[in-house]
Amino acid sequence: MKYPIGIQSFDKIIEDGYVYVDKTGLVYRLVKGGKIYFLSRPRRFGKSLLVSTLKCYFQGRKELFKGLAIDRLETEWAEYPVFHIDFNGTNFTESGKLEDIIEGTVSTWEKVYGRTTEFKDMGKRFAYVLQQAHRQHGRRCVVLIDEYDKPILDVLYTGYSMRVDGRERLLEDWHREILKGFYSVFKSADEDLQFVLLTGVTKFSQVSGFSGFNQPSDISMDEQYETLCGITQEELEHYFAGPIEALAEKYRTTPEGMKMMLKHRYDGYHFSSNLTDVYNPFSLLNAFAKRELRDYWFSSGTPTYLIRLMNHTQEDLNELTGRYYRPEEFVDYKADVEQPLPMIYQSGYLTVKDYNLRRGTFLLDFPNNEVKNGFVSLVASDYLKPRESVGGWIQDVLDALEAGDTESLRSLFTSFLAGIPYTMRSKHEKERYFHYTFYLIFRLISVYTVYTEKEQSQGRSDCIVETPDYVYIFEFKRDGSADEALAQIEAKGYARPYEADPRTIYKIGVNFSSETGRVEEWKNVRMLNRAL
Repeated sequence: MKYPIGIQSFDKIIEDGYVYVDKTGLVYRLVKGGKIYFLSRPRRFGKSLLVSTLKCYFQGRKELFKGLAIDRLETEWAEYPVFHIDFNGTNFTESGKLEDIIEGTVSTWEKVYGRTTEFKDMGKRFAYVLQQAHRQHGRRCVVLIDEYDKPILDVLYTGYSMRVDGRERLLEDWHREILKGFYSVFKSADEDLQFVLLTGVTKFSQVSGFSGFNQPSDISMDEQYETLCGITQEELEHYFAGPIEALAEKYRTTPEGMKMMLKHRYDGYHFSSNLTDVYNPFSLLNAFAKRELRDYWFSSGTPTYLIRLMNHTQEDLNELTGRYYRPEEFVDYKADVEQPLPMIYQSGYLTVKDYNLRRGTFLLDFPNNEVKNGFVSLVASDYLKPRESVGGWIQDVLDALEAGDTESLRSLFTSFLAGIPYTMRSKHEKERYFHYTFYLIFRLISVYTVYTEKEQSQGRSDCIVETPDYVYIFEFKRDGSADEALAQIEAKGYARPYEADPRTIYKIGVNFSSETGRVEEWKNVRMLNRAL
């Protein structure tokens, strides 16, 4: 089986015999159901392949779709003039790059369809091209714009600037202005348009191109199109039964066991209130091709714009994850509002995990272990700036947890916290720093079952970690004592739900000094199993 890793051209996938998960039934519904669309999906989720599929469809290349779902649905296979703009693969931190890309693209089209000296404005020039293409072809135009938001994301909160008409302008603001003017064509050229699709990571509202034209139909959370990109459970089992068996054999498990491993690592995305499970296609294909389970998607690119945004807003993950939100709180990114949630969600680092029908609210959290471990590691490295590698430290902690080695755990926690520069501790409010530090630490090791501040009948424990053989109940004190922490575990009955559990239970009390930033005391008590 040939896997189309890094291949985003529909015609190449079909002609060269790569595996293709058939989405053409949804493509047919899309082109017949509306005119102007916007779709937000995380990077490497199949947006460019969708655009390429639409391009081939509107070019009337019927032969490419033989045997696919759309082959049984479409009868006309008409050819339309197609205008494709791809902002992917370009670094827009360089001043003037966006203008050069747009100028070069429009000039190429003008060589085909004609140019008028009447207009200098780029949007009006593009509108003229669309008008001429419509007249020459006798059919309206199709416009496909891939990664429309990259010119903005590349410079978001960087502070990069350029001189425009003798004055200094932020690149972020300048790019918004350029795109707004360019996209205004969709309002003036409405009569010349058959179909328009813009894809991107983030939907910028109010301050960008979306205010420059007739509002597109945002299908990002439309239940009809929730599986337009990505791979469903049904598709996984239908197209990849052989690769699943091969991976299962390598990891010495059953095909069913491997399906569970794939689900925990790469599944968990939901794009509507239907909560249909969607797998990350990039990670799945890489896992099958390389016959190894690794964090492919997260390793393929660093979300630096998110780190810049979170630093700018001073938000932390503890306040953002595991909460219910109204759609308007995370669907549109508004640059004039100090809130990183929409960007984090739309970038794929959070997803819908539950839907409250009565309240109309959505629970947001990490989609899977790949994203959770990768993103939290990145945030922890940026927030704490420890001397030792976060990834290596995590592995050592996991080994200690798995072995029931509380002394190694103590040593690892002590050395890690001691390695955080004092400047990082002093720049944050002490209590916030204390809570957020330990939240990040336990999110890092949450490949196992981790309950941070788990609700108990008598209150909340700070953290409970469950492994196949051990249960660790942590209580942390700031500028107190380890005995105080252990007394609270006992008084509140945090261990009571595990009295009949066959696993070994450890109660661990930890005292953290806000002055030194270190673990001052660590005491653990092994709980006798009353069920034995």
